[in-house]
Amino acid sequence: MSSTYYADAMEIKTDLVKFMQDIIRIPSLSSEEGAVVERARQEMLRIGYDEVTVDPMGNLLGRIGNGPRVIAFDGHIDTVDVGDPKLWDRDPHSGDIEDGILYGRGTSDMKGGVASSIYAGAILKKRGIPENVTFYATATVQEEDCDGLCWQYIINEDDIRPNLVVITEPTSLRIYRGHRGRMELEVHTSGVSCHGSAPERGDNAIYKMAGIVADIEKLNEELQPQDPLGKGTVTISEIRSTSPSLCAVADGCTIHLDRRLTIDETEETSVAEILALPSVQKAKATVTVLDYAVPSYTGLTYPTRKYYPTWEMGESEPEVQAAISAYNEAFDKEPEVGHWTFSTNGVATAGMHGIPTVGFGPGHEHFAHAPNEQTEVEHLVCCAAFYSALVDQFAKG
Repeated sequence: MSSTYYADAMEIKTDLVKFMQDIIRIPSLSSEEGAVVERARQEMLRIGYDEVTVDPMGNLLGRIGNGPRVIAFDGHIDTVDVGDPKLWDRDPHSGDIEDGILYGRGTSDMKGGVASSIYAGAILKKRGIPENVTFYATATVQEEDCDGLCWQYIINEDDIRPNLVVITEPTSLRIYRGHRGRMELEVHTSGVSCHGSAPERGDNAIYKMAGIVADIEKLNEELQPQDPLGKGTVTISEIRSTSPSLCAVADGCTIHLDRRLTIDETEETSVAEILALPSVQKAKATVTVLDYAVPSYTGLTYPTRKYYPTWEMGESEPEVQAAISAYNEAFDKEPEVGHWTFSTNGVATAGMHGIPTVGFGPGHEHFAHAPNEQTEVEHLVCCAAFYSALVDQFAKG
């Protein structure tokens, strides 16, 4: 690779990698991101960002430039937990590098995208940002618990509405232009408790749920794929019950549903298909879309509904074409273009607010939430190069 963008990225490689190791070594579960935010804030100040702020929710916003065209690079700095440490070959927060691979929780999902976008700002500070562009690098919070919540806050409360958002989740250095949405629901059945020695005197809510469980498994098999995002899914991720004691018939039973949404599937259609199941109607079960209301690390609570819309950008859209052109400029070859399997903050930027959104990030989706999470150091450099190239393409309008 001989482009000036890649050469510029190679010049900042040492600092980029050191910063990446630093933030991998700081655990940052959702609502516990404060220490990583502070470390990233210090790095932005050291680089010389024009403005560095932490909003009341705890999102870090670094700005360079003051032009009318606003491009924002989103990266969340919360991670899932490490799971069973015995499944890891090394300390999950080691930040070790071996044979060009950087290891640790958050390397792919997604502190790599955060580090590369912050250092794209270092490249812009060195060579100069186009006069008509405002660049934001963000380190956002609570994504793992509630996709898009941070960007609902940034758009609605911080009053920042970019012309283009780049999601820096892992894409294996491909350009991504959408993904399925998702939502969380509960189905509840009610019964009547009685002593467990005479269950015929009561009405067991768990038995009422049995048919619903079977119907939902069947529903998942019947959901139809829709181009270009494929098939929606529904799965039961938790079941729980209530009763006066373990010597009593259950008077309540609840299942938690993880519903993934493809093209033309919405909150309304998904609730309706559950309510239409014969077992749900027979049991007179209730269906509820859940809410999220958990304080951020700053103590701020910003409630939202757990419905995260599907979004997809057409490949001919100018923002996608700008990303393709930036890739050509940075690497002198054609990119692969596709979609994520999982969900990102794009549910808010594109799905809720209609802001043009594309994805490009270091690492691989299959390492997200997995033991021995990792990303290539070369990916970090390539992403910094691509992000700086995309700013130039974006400036052309």
